[in-house]
Amino acid sequence: MDLREALIFFGCLVTAIILHEISHGVVALWFGDDTAKRAGRLTLNPVPHIDPVGSIILPAFGALTGLPVIGFAKPVPVNPSRLRRPRRDMLF
Repeated sequence: MDLREALIFFGCLVTAIILHEISHGVVALWFGDDTAKRAGRLTLNPVPHIDPVGSIILPAFGALTGLPVIGFAKPVPVNPSRLRRPRRDMLF
């Protein structure tokens, strides 16, 4: 993997991870829980979402060793007691 390909790959990976976590917060907001919104986690700014191990170390290790590149971000806070129907809504 050359430098240009690596930059494009990691740019796409970071974007996908951030959009994934934001979607958790948006769905919780739709069902009545505004915890993620109040915590400032419904943002495209990558800084609040970065987890040092899952967002930097693990993907870099995979890329350097030839193993599959995976990553994760800090989980978006959700308070089930604030959801309208907690048992059902947590499935979403």
